[in-house]
Amino acid sequence: MAGKQNTARREKERRMEPGPTGAPAVAGASKLDRLIHERLRLGMLSALSVNEPLTFNELKKLLDTTDGNLSVHARKLEEAGYVACSKSFQGRMPKTEYRMTAAGRRALERYLDHMEALIQAMRDK
Repeated sequence: MAGKQNTARREKERRMEPGPTGAPAVAGASKLDRLIHERLRLGMLSALSVNEPLTFNELKKLLDTTDGNLSVHARKLEEAGYVACSKSFQGRMPKTEYRMTAAGRRALERYLDHMEALIQAMRDK
């Protein structure tokens, strides 16, 4: 049984290797960073890549989402080390700001490079 599983795993890995042009095969889509691939998290990282820092309320408005939804997705990015969160008070009002970390910037660049390669591979067909 283990031999069949190893063979299946090797075949799956082979299908995900880059093709002759160097672009990943379409099957390589499974290599996408699933954490970033989710729409709201991709939106957060994209926004933070050009507008740092952003407050919780700015992100909420920009992404047109709810407090709870944004909070859950922001926590996932924070736990992955892709964003840093700082909390302070402005007067008596709490203020939460997010910044993209160096690891988050690298992960977003890898994700975008992979997406560009997939798009190019499809256009080359």
